[in-house]
Amino acid sequence: MYNDNLTLIKRLQNGEEAGYALLLKLYHKKLFAYVYTFTHNHAITEDIIQNVFLKLWEYRSRLNPEYSIKNFLYKSCYNEFINYYKKNNHLTPFDKVYINTVESVVHNNDIDILERKKEVIFEGVSLLPQKCAEIFMLSKKDGLSNTEIADYLKISKKTVEGHLTKAYSILREQLGAKLMSIFFLLFKKFK
Repeated sequence: MYNDNLTLIKRLQNGEEAGYALLLKLYHKKLFAYVYTFTHNHAITEDIIQNVFLKLWEYRSRLNPEYSIKNFLYKSCYNEFINYYKKNNHLTPFDKVYINTVESVVHNNDIDILERKKEVIFEGVSLLPQKCAEIFMLSKKDGLSNTEIADYLKISKKTVEGHLTKAYSILREQLGAKLMSIFFLLFKKFK
């Protein structure tokens, strides 16, 4: 039915809701995971994804059939994230560097390459010793402080710090310098 990019875009341009529903089914979860790596916030990520899909439907007649719909969606999500971030946050010098790094990574890499790099990073995290990986994910993915992790796991704050230091050391060694910039993008915490 929608076996190629050109057919899908033409059907969207014709207002066929089945094409729109297929895009949601194919890309919503992937785009959510992509945007979440920037925001680390479920509600903000959902808002960004919803805005992208609403704008896609609203401006579907302007879609270029020669341009990959997948790349269009990822680029739209990235742009929506940048717009949200600039509008809702007072930018510190660190935030400006972060946004410039995000732009550099997104503009200099194909979306498929970025997804593969993200997989490599999470594979690296999965290779950490079990306790080390658990503490690292509680800190970086769930956003808990060292004190909160210590309380949750009923261990000392020093033990938490030791595991995090060990995790960074192992990941730096496993991932190398090229993937470390993407690593820090994945685990950037927003206020």
